[in-house]
Amino acid sequence: MRYGNTGRWLLAAALVLTAPYTALAQSSEPATRADAIEESQSEKVKTLTPQVPNKFEVATGKANQILTRGGPHWYPFFESSYSGGGFPFGVGYSWFVSSYNTLDVRGSLTVSGYKRIETEFLAPRLFARRGTLSVLGGWREATAVPFYGLNATSSENRLSYGFKQPFGSALLTLRPTRRLLVVHGGVEYSQWKLQPGEGNFPSIDDIFTPGTLPGLGAKVNYLHTQVGAGFDWRGSPAYARRGGSYGVTFHDYADKDDRFGFREITYEAIQHVPILREAWVLSFRGLVTTSYSDPGQRIPFFMTPYIGNGTTLRAYNTKRFRGDNTMLIQGEWRIMINRFMETAFFYDTGKAVERREDINFEDLKSDYGIGYRLHSVFRTLLRFDVAHGSEGFRFVTSVEPVF
Repeated sequence: MRYGNTGRWLLAAALVLTAPYTALAQSSEPATRADAIEESQSEKVKTLTPQVPNKFEVATGKANQILTRGGPHWYPFFESSYSGGGFPFGVGYSWFVSSYNTLDVRGSLTVSGYKRIETEFLAPRLFARRGTLSVLGGWREATAVPFYGLNATSSENRLSYGFKQPFGSALLTLRPTRRLLVVHGGVEYSQWKLQPGEGNFPSIDDIFTPGTLPGLGAKVNYLHTQVGAGFDWRGSPAYARRGGSYGVTFHDYADKDDRFGFREITYEAIQHVPILREAWVLSFRGLVTTSYSDPGQRIPFFMTPYIGNGTTLRAYNTKRFRGDNTMLIQGEWRIMINRFMETAFFYDTGKAVERREDINFEDLKSDYGIGYRLHSVFRTLLRFDVAHGSEGFRFVTSVEPVF
């Protein structure tokens, strides 16, 4: 199509006049908020780079992987045969026997001569991931278990006793709705063979006799059955900063010789209250244990409930207070340092008594202190606590949570 001179001039003038409006339309704001968000995200994508974990995060991740059982790998094992024997050192090896099921062999030893060796079969995904089955068998020995007396006879004078125990057990835990509701049941057969205590403290049989202390020098075969139910909405029992757990467990210890049979009921309540987006957490625990001897039988001294160790009354020695019935209340103010570290100010109080009627808030033992914890997202890796009570200071080191 041909244009004359006049046409050419008119076309040029039109292009000049419309150019500013065309540029304005091209640089104008997005028509909608959705367009603005899409444009902003498109600009961010150009500058995004993968997040690289720092050295501390890498080390924490490796520690969690090592301590988390599930094969195949070697790992350090820090669980003692019995509390009160000092810090345990051990090793374990686990491997898969099917897609998710593992077999685990482990053992530990303490400087006090406490020994433990056991094998566990673990099936964590039964019944469409609603159930976990643990089958455990092994043997353990303790050489200097502390004993301070029972109920009102408790004193600061420490005695000791020892025992050897083969055992085998099975425990099934179910979450029928996958959330909140938890039920569990189990059975265990074990043999307690009491022996004199070793070490720097007098042996218990230097002071007591079988007539004055039930179970002294005995060999007892127990068939232990248990069943429990509760509600649990924590992220993990091994480490949590929100949620709670409330439950009750019934135990029956049947002695085939009908001498030391008894029943026990444990009530436990745990609640974590996050504050400031979990920068602070207020954590509370209540624990009550009641015992009932079978008709014509007695509860042996070595099976009586107790408080006093690194997870109950932390300023007091292991098994410091024993009684047929115990009560414990704990509170912690946990302050986050970063993703993997926190400090905690804590207070513990409780008592051990002979009669259930004496479970009240009178004559309580208590302590307070400060702690430091290293953890992963779902597991406590290392814990240090310094506690002070009426009997002085005590330092606690553990790889397990308080609650």
